[in-house]
Amino acid sequence: MNKLTDLRRFINRDNNIVQLLIITAVIFLLMSALEPHKFLRYYNFESISFIFPELGIVAIAMMLAMLTGGIDLSVIGIANLAGILAGVYFTRLYPAAPDAGMTAELLRVAAGVILALGVGLIAGTLNGLLIAKVKITPILATLGTGQIFTGFCMVLTGGPAIVGFPAWWGFIGNGKILGIAVPLILFLAVAVAIAIMLTRTPFGLNLFLIGTNPRAAIFAGLRTDRMVLYSYMLSGTLAALAGIVLSGRTNAAKSDYGTSYLLQAVLISVLGGTNPAGGKGTVLGVSIAVIALMLLASGFQMMRFSNHLIDFIWGGFLLLVMVINVLRNRGK
Repeated sequence: MNKLTDLRRFINRDNNIVQLLIITAVIFLLMSALEPHKFLRYYNFESISFIFPELGIVAIAMMLAMLTGGIDLSVIGIANLAGILAGVYFTRLYPAAPDAGMTAELLRVAAGVILALGVGLIAGTLNGLLIAKVKITPILATLGTGQIFTGFCMVLTGGPAIVGFPAWWGFIGNGKILGIAVPLILFLAVAVAIAIMLTRTPFGLNLFLIGTNPRAAIFAGLRTDRMVLYSYMLSGTLAALAGIVLSGRTNAAKSDYGTSYLLQAVLISVLGGTNPAGGKGTVLGVSIAVIALMLLASGFQMMRFSNHLIDFIWGGFLLLVMVINVLRNRGK
């Protein structure tokens, strides 16, 4: 009886999660029926477990920006810049010594990870200062910085991809621990940490308050500028982590990698229940949404849909979800 009561409370509290689970189940059943011999193979799900974490981390970064009523259009630029600067460090500044042992290589890779995450933190800080202190509209600020980051990537590489990352860097994107993909483990760790931060800490609760009612947050004595700055710093750091996973999986970094991820990250955040106006969003919703879209994308690829057609579908799907959310809110 208690379990049934808890289930009802869960459904009443956030019926969006239940809808997402139904959508995911429908997509799974539909793709299983259309391409059973390809879609249901173990290799397909293993491949998804390596690919979806980088998109999932970017989507969580996007959600954090949206919680305050903003948006971060620079996440892909940050991700690529972090990967490229790490590649420059590995190939030009600190190449591997011929007789280097495993400990030296691990330290070299750890330094590269710190460098990449530091790039994300600095980039996120720039975004936060432009939005919180200079008072530039988030969409314009991050659109501009995203172009700057991408342009800097072009300057560093001249256009071609940087290749030749260390083997341990590749382990971050392609390795397994106890048969589980390392990117999946990283995504789960990030998802749990951000979920706890949003629901169990004053910082997370303040983010929701700022997005729900900025004026009330000011009257409540919250330092909204600082909270917004912190949210973009965290968003930039997560984007850099996604860049580490992406460059580790592909053993390369380039200025235009993951360009389609930007639209998909926005779609996943909105589909996952994040309110673009701020104040609402859950890591669980984003996690389910990214799984649903990856299952759908996998099915599309097996049916040999054009990548351009898939982007068209994503864009139309995003508009549809936003229209449905608006109509639903009007009905309340």
